[in-house]
Amino acid sequence: MEEQSKENILHSKIKQAKLGGGKARIEKQHAKGKLTARERIHFLVDEGSFEELGILVTHRTSDFGMDKQMFYGDGVVTGYGTINGRQICVFAQDFTVFGGALSETHAEKICKIMDMAMKIGVPVIGLNDSGGARIQEGVRSLGGYADIFHRNVMSSGVIPQISAIMGPCAGGAVYSPAMTDFTLMVENSSYMFVTGPNVVKTVTNEEVTSEELGGAKTHATKSGVTHVTAVNDIECINQIKQMISYMPQNCEDKPAKLPFILGDEIREELETMVPSNANQPYDMRNVINGIIDKDSFFEIHKDYADNIVVGFARLAGRSIGIVANQPMSLAGVLDVESSKKAARFTRFCDCFNIPLLVLVDVPGFLPGTDQEWNGIITNGAKLLYALSEATVPKITVITRKAYGGAYDVMNSKHIGADMNYAWPGAEIAVMGAKGASEIIFRKEIQTSDDPVAKLAEKEQQYADMFANPYSAAQRGFIDEVILPKDTRKKLIKAMAMLEDKVVNVPKRKHGNIPL
Repeated sequence: MEEQSKENILHSKIKQAKLGGGKARIEKQHAKGKLTARERIHFLVDEGSFEELGILVTHRTSDFGMDKQMFYGDGVVTGYGTINGRQICVFAQDFTVFGGALSETHAEKICKIMDMAMKIGVPVIGLNDSGGARIQEGVRSLGGYADIFHRNVMSSGVIPQISAIMGPCAGGAVYSPAMTDFTLMVENSSYMFVTGPNVVKTVTNEEVTSEELGGAKTHATKSGVTHVTAVNDIECINQIKQMISYMPQNCEDKPAKLPFILGDEIREELETMVPSNANQPYDMRNVINGIIDKDSFFEIHKDYADNIVVGFARLAGRSIGIVANQPMSLAGVLDVESSKKAARFTRFCDCFNIPLLVLVDVPGFLPGTDQEWNGIITNGAKLLYALSEATVPKITVITRKAYGGAYDVMNSKHIGADMNYAWPGAEIAVMGAKGASEIIFRKEIQTSDDPVAKLAEKEQQYADMFANPYSAAQRGFIDEVILPKDTRKKLIKAMAMLEDKVVNVPKRKHGNIPL
């Protein structure tokens, strides 16, 4: 009888814990179109795989009457499970308990599961939905944030870290997601900012809503803080599951290769995708989809710095990362934002042994005072540094233009690319034929009886010499000039050849990337 009583006590406590802040608060969460913490985990992991840790933890604060408000779990659900059979660790903040506010014990639970993820070498996923620090705990709450931040840094490049913002995330809370590898946000129900609308109004006199200041759309288009947005919690969770499928478990592992049966792999549609007119735009995504396995492209930062396209894909079942200039936007030039976007993605792929494919159609760097004053020099150098530093297999295909310093930056042979291909219509030069002719033949053009005709003549002369891939191929800067339709076949073979590539880098603590 006594044993049965003990069992009942345990079941009662667990049942109470699973109710979080109670039925009324759960209903309030649902009324906002949001799932609860446990519901989110339920949809994230494989059925029956979740093992919860710390379910009976409570806070240790007696100040401000907090000893009369005790909830098992203390506002965060932590544990481990599997996603499509792969082990992961996860924490989900519970907004029904103190608004998900972070306390000392709440932070300890998150740190514990992050430590576990590092020990066993698996990805850690954080589902954020919190009103911020638990004010009643003062510096203990702040210390809890710092403990989490430190683990974010120690985990960086060791295990994949993914953050989903599924409610409020403000003040110090924003810095943990900022240090993880990828951040997802749910539209119209999540926001991130260091200082909220009321503080902004007090200090700067600006009137702004939470959504305008730090909503999903704002961070997806203006700041680049979020990498992927979703219309609701379920879509966000599905995106996490899809994203993680391209990644290995940790930095010592390789991404899983999916079964794939090779055919002839010729893609005739690639022959007509790039216009012969060097100034006519086209969508590089069509080229990407013409090269990769069907429906395998998962784009990152889709709505931010859209003059460059980055994302995961598969090539004959292999996971790869793609960095590609986008001629549909600003003619595909490199600027401050696109350089940062591509550099960050490049470094993630290099951390986790994901080979890189770089597709090049770039007229150069964007000129102007705005770019220079906002640091195009150091920001452009970030991409140069990232691609130079990367030791994963790196392959480049120049589809049309590669001009000036941007030719160097976009994974040229000179900064360590393993294989460099160019299509027959590719132009590799210091600048376009017109601009180069105006400089080189200035005197001849000015003294000519017909300057316009002379410029056209010299432009053609320069184009014949340099507006092709053959000068670069003669010097070995291009390994092979290939027909567009053969690109997929060539890349599959090259990636297979490079699979066990080894690079011995100089011994050092770490480099000093121009941040």
